[in-house]
Amino acid sequence: MAPVIAVSDDGTLYRDLNRNGVMDPYEDPRLTPEERVEDLVGRLSLAEKVGLMFHTVIEMDQDGDLLERPGNISKSPTSHVVLSKLMNHFNVHGITDGATAARWVNRLQRLAEQTPHGIPITISSDPRHAFAENVGVGFSGGPFSQWPDSLGLAAIDDPATTEAFADIVRQEYVAVGIRAALHPQVDLATDPRWCRQLQTFGAEAGRSAAHTAAYLTGLQGPVPGAGSVACTTKHFPGGGPQKDGEEAHFPYGKQLVYPAGRFEEHLEPFRTAIAHGTAGIMPGYGIPVGLVLDGHPVEEVGIGFNRQLLQGLLRQAMGFDGVILTDWELINDNHVGDQVLPARAWGVEGLQPSERLLKLLSAGVDQVGGEECVETLLGLVTGGLVPESRLDESVRRILLVKFRLGLFDNPYVGEEAAATVPGCDAHREAGRVAQSRSVVVLENHEVRGRQALPLAPGARVYLEGVDPATPGLPGPVVATPEEADVAIVRIGAPFDPRDDLFLESFFHQGSLEFRPGLIHRLRTIAAAAPLIVDVALDRAAVLTPLSDIATALTVTFGVSDGSLIDALTGTVPPIGRLPVAIPVSMDAVRAVDSDAGLQPAACLYPIGTGLGTGVRTAP
Repeated sequence: MAPVIAVSDDGTLYRDLNRNGVMDPYEDPRLTPEERVEDLVGRLSLAEKVGLMFHTVIEMDQDGDLLERPGNISKSPTSHVVLSKLMNHFNVHGITDGATAARWVNRLQRLAEQTPHGIPITISSDPRHAFAENVGVGFSGGPFSQWPDSLGLAAIDDPATTEAFADIVRQEYVAVGIRAALHPQVDLATDPRWCRQLQTFGAEAGRSAAHTAAYLTGLQGPVPGAGSVACTTKHFPGGGPQKDGEEAHFPYGKQLVYPAGRFEEHLEPFRTAIAHGTAGIMPGYGIPVGLVLDGHPVEEVGIGFNRQLLQGLLRQAMGFDGVILTDWELINDNHVGDQVLPARAWGVEGLQPSERLLKLLSAGVDQVGGEECVETLLGLVTGGLVPESRLDESVRRILLVKFRLGLFDNPYVGEEAAATVPGCDAHREAGRVAQSRSVVVLENHEVRGRQALPLAPGARVYLEGVDPATPGLPGPVVATPEEADVAIVRIGAPFDPRDDLFLESFFHQGSLEFRPGLIHRLRTIAAAAPLIVDVALDRAAVLTPLSDIATALTVTFGVSDGSLIDALTGTVPPIGRLPVAIPVSMDAVRAVDSDAGLQPAACLYPIGTGLGTGVRTAP
């Protein structure tokens, strides 16, 4: 029988574990999490164990109600997946405000109380404190404080700042009931074309490892605890060396390649994550091509299906004993509207869904992401293909995280704290300052005897791509470059639009070269006024033509207009240095070894470039 809900004197919900003087061992907070796990595993039905091994998207209805119909992404009504499928791990998407999220979480936890053993829900989230808005990757700040994307934190390159950021994320997540982070993403961004760079800590293993440690310390601590957020570090063994820089979400990007033999280098951030107690690790989608470990060729199947990499390398050689959670939708195709995203069953496309799941379990996966096909796993067990003891191995790991987080003792959250902690003034100010500090100054030439940056007070400003209502501008906004003392133009990094497959339009892929029409327009502006160009980089770009045009050139990795202006005026000095190299040309990019990155002769601006105060410092 499940614990019941009680209310404390201050109105806070909690779980009344000692109802009627009866307490099962798994409900006893005086026991260790390991002891409680062992007691509960012996009590669970097969269906409950199966439900624990799936982790999918969930959405809330208006005003924090449970969504009792299929959503935009979620496939089933909430009560069906919780009460019938007995699932209790969900990745939440849209959150409009903290109080509504808390109300929804509490309703969800009340629903979970109705299951046979009242296993509480673990709510997870992709990153949602930066600027990227991509349902397959993460969400912009919304009601939460807004910070540079991870590449911007790497540009600041101060692990203390990264730890402070992660601690604020922890506070804001916990306030609304999010207790698991499907991040950090610690892939090395070694191929300049790869579209997932923005959520990484750059191309260097040492830098990425240092920020991984700081990130885990701020969010999780040495191990998950009652006030922490359990982290899933991704995408093992490193998703950066994609063939031709293509994205492994899609069939044309399924191959991981190591032409320079740098496989071990990509493992370094994961070794750090394991040493710092990451609760989970998420394998990538890609197929390792031509990889040999310990003298044995590695099977050319997606990482989630790869026993050599998950059991032999991750579990045995690297010593990881936490939860292995797959990336999303490795078993079934995802149909959304009139588009499809094929199951990322790379290398095993010919297998049936049940066979794919069997191979995942054989590889050592504990939890399957983006799926709710509990009946498939039940069939494998009842059909004798998977022993129940195999499920027990994974269920123990999964439950241990729940117990360590304190969810069995109190999964509820206070709506008052949820309304005031996320996005509070102190958190937003810290994020705003970090954005300005992360700005990387690449060029800063003289205009009338002084460097263009910081901007001269009182300067008349022509703007494109910047809101004219942005506070902190040095002087009045004018209508044309000819009237201006300085022109400021913000542009995005170039890409080739694609929209055939579901989600494809969200991922910026293809060429890194700007279109000639844009370059011509910028030359025209520069002929009329000193030109400051900022490029919002979600991946590297060929900046060679801009370096010849711009009086000052900056790049940013998740920075608001206001924070950019603060950096350009010197209100908050920009200290960013490139965490990825900027290529001199597309020919140089095409010749890159995807696992090694651009070599010096191929770089317009090497890793580490950043003028800061205006004096170029050698990287």
